[in-house]
Order: sequence, then C-alpha cells, then structure tokens
Amino acid sequence: MIYAIAALFVCQLMGECIVQSIGLPLPGPLVGMVLLFSGLILYGRVPEKLNSTVGKMLRHMMLFFIPLVAGVMMHAERMAAEWFPFMAACIVGAAVTLIVTSLTFAWMLKFKRGTEQ
Repeated sequence: MIYAIAALFVCQLMGECIVQSIGLPLPGPLVGMVLLFSGLILYGRVPEKLNSTVGKMLRHMMLFFIPLVAGVMMHAERMAAEWFPFMAACIVGAAVTLIVTSLTFAWMLKFKRGTEQ
C-alpha cells in the first residue's frame, strides 16, 4: 500500500515539476495523472497493489473535497456577486464531463467486444 501511495505522490510531484518548469497553464496533478495513465498503458495493466489502494481511496473520495468546499465558502461573497459565470461554468463543466465519460465508456465497450472475439 505504501508503494502505491508513493507512486501516486511521485506522479503528482512530477506533474507539478513539469508544470512549473515549462509554465503550462494546467494543474500539476492533472499532468501527473496523465503521466500515471501513460505509465499504466506502457506497463500493460494496473498492478494489484495500486488497484486495491486506489479502490480504498475512492470509497472515501468525499474527504478529498473538503478543502475545495472550504475554499468556496471563503469566497461566498464573491460567488454571490458573480453567480452567473460560476453556475455557467459548473453546468458546462458537468455536461462536458458527462459527455466525455459516456463517449469513453462506449468506446471502451466497443474495444472490449473487439478483443473478446
């Protein structure tokens, strides 16, 4: 479990280093997640320890949102003043996430059906 968590932190740190050194306008954890995904593709499968560790973390995913909620509450006055752009970003972001997730799921189902034959 420690190695799996260390691998996640190393990917996040590498993403932060890449973002800071190149000056990308992206969050470092996002770049780290792409690095992790690329590594898993090269490896060919998800290691069992990483799979079980991440599964346990995802069961408690709500805990990861506590800092986000606290940050939003600190800026409640500004959000009240600028509610329309905030709501538009939330709705568009949720819609894009739903569409991309649906298309990815459909693509993965087709991919899986093609490899089972």
